[in-house]
Amino acid sequence: MSLSRFPSIVDDVTVRLIAGVVLLLSATALGTQQWWLLAVLAVDFSLRAALGPHASPVARLVQHWVRPHVTATPRPTAGTPKRFAAAIGAVLTVTATAAWLVQLASGSGAAFAVLVGSTVVMVVFPALESLLGICVGCVLFGQLMRIGVVPEEICLDCADITRRAALRTASS
Repeated sequence: MSLSRFPSIVDDVTVRLIAGVVLLLSATALGTQQWWLLAVLAVDFSLRAALGPHASPVARLVQHWVRPHVTATPRPTAGTPKRFAAAIGAVLTVTATAAWLVQLASGSGAAFAVLVGSTVVMVVFPALESLLGICVGCVLFGQLMRIGVVPEEICLDCADITRRAALRTASS
């Protein structure tokens, strides 16, 4: 039995709401220099990328407490690129957390630059997702599929838009 339960189809509205929470936490970390918030996000992204949204405290919070109050119709979208985006978030927040710890221990200016740079990206990427519906990780995933680095079999839902349309119609 696989521990991973990342769904092949996810609700884009919920994903954008999750990105909004990530944006809020990242912007707060950057604005207040409360870098421990990045460690919280690192754990959350790592759980989400490895095990799926059911393991993510942020995703569960949004699914159970925020999404029920948003009246927007669910918009099915492929889950695999969203998982890839979560993995990018995990890498960036783990990097930022490590840089924070190095900076704490040594006062390294280079570590501080990596910390701030990673955090800025963690503000920009979720802002694009939550506010404009642009998933940078998904765009990169699509480019990797187009050049053949990611085989088409990895995400059949990415290639078959009709399946998503059929699911949207069935859920209406």
